Amino acid sequence: MKIFLSLCFLVLCAAGFAAADAYRFLNGPLNTQQQSFELEVKQGDTIRRIGTALADQNLLKRPIWWELYARYTGAARSIKTGEYSLSTALTPIQLLSELQVSRQRQYSLTILEGWNIWQLRAAVAANDILEHTMQNVADVDVMRFIGAEDGHPEGQFLPDTYHFPRGTTDAQFLLRAHKALNVKLAEVWADKQENLPVTSAYEVLIMASIIEKETSVPKEYEMVSGVIAGRLRKGMRLQMDPTVIYGIGKNFNGNITKRDLQTRTPYNTYKIDALPPTPIAMAGAAALEAAVNPADTKALFFVADGTGGHVFTNTVEEHNKAVRKYILKRK
Repeated sequence: MKIFLSLCFLVLCAAGFAAADAYRFLNGPLNTQQQSFELEVKQGDTIRRIGTALADQNLLKRPIWWELYARYTGAARSIKTGEYSLSTALTPIQLLSELQVSRQRQYSLTILEGWNIWQLRAAVAANDILEHTMQNVADVDVMRFIGAEDGHPEGQFLPDTYHFPRGTTDAQFLLRAHKALNVKLAEVWADKQENLPVTSAYEVLIMASIIEKETSVPKEYEMVSGVIAGRLRKGMRLQMDPTVIYGIGKNFNGNITKRDLQTRTPYNTYKIDALPPTPIAMAGAAALEAAVNPADTKALFFVADGTGGHVFTNTVEEHNKAVRKYILKRK
């Protein structure tokens, strides 16, 4: 009888010790030697496999307690797949909660102001997080492929930094940027100045793309917009080099020649009247806002001043003088 009681006592002590050990483990931090860790839960991963992987990283010292707790509470059946950036200050119980709410790791890709469609597509293709589904899609077919309205894809994506989880497709990324562009364009069109010399939001987008390529100085955006608006009102050709460059396309070698200026393309604003048929680049929010709020100016010309900015002038005589001073370096 004494032996039986002794055995019962030992069993109770062992059970109490195990319960206390499990309680301390489940309610203590995963690790105090580091601050964070990355965890990827793949389709088909079991709670045991996840626990083993965490134990290998010295994050779960008692993976068996974690597994038993997860199975007992039912949490093992509701683990979400994905990538997680997690704090080692979490307890094993809190870790289970995190893995049930799909707080996945986010990656980012930035669309830069002034990029054209082929630069954007190159950046998307080079991103190793996005799933690539558009390798054989021609530029002109991009809009149809991503499920947006048909039309030329140039300028149809809003420059910004976009965050997304692994598994996002290139088409989903571009559709999101396109929708963001539509929202911003509708916003600025609704708040446009009266008597703009354009008749649609799409023409505003074309104007904004030219502004984006003509100057990298945001404080000049409205002045460039004012020059474009002034020329359109007077029926003058825009005569803006970035449109010529866009018409040359990928064959442009960095220098505009006299022949380039004399070659008629749909984008050569030295040869065509009014705006080109499509945007020539991705226009950011500031350029879009400037396009619908051109400066109240008589300036019809501008020339680079050699410091990154421009000198704006009202007449041909003033413009020629500025060209001699800043381009030809003559007095």
